Amino acid sequence: MPSIDSNLFPLWLVQALCALFLAITFLQSGLDKVVDWKGNLGWLTGHFSKTPLRGVVAPMLATLTLLELAAGAVSAAGLVALVLSGGTRVALWGAALSALAFVALFFGQRMAKDYAGAGGLVPYFLVSLVALLVMRG
Repeated sequence: MPSIDSNLFPLWLVQALCALFLAITFLQSGLDKVVDWKGNLGWLTGHFSKTPLRGVVAPMLATLTLLELAAGAVSAAGLVALVLSGGTRVALWGAALSALAFVALFFGQRMAKDYAGAGGLVPYFLVSLVALLVMRG
């Protein structure tokens, strides 16, 4: 972590806040899917009932759950690495997994014709893209 007086501190702070944001977002979402699997599966089964995805809801949910948990865990590990060593490589991978998870969520919302839900994902996706840009190094 650079000194608060360093010119690098604002960049480091943006990196850390992006990693924290993505860790919170995906750890909470992934853990919710694990804890309330039946509730999520029931809701998603209805959500996708009139789409070509209706027959693959359970595998999609499992894949998305694993992707979200991975994005959250890697982002959290990236935050720890940023704080302890200033390294950005792990946080970069967390941001990449997060962006992929948002694209998967966006695809599902569009397939379900939930355009408002898809639109609500855009700011989150943009945070993941900002994270990708600021983590390069």
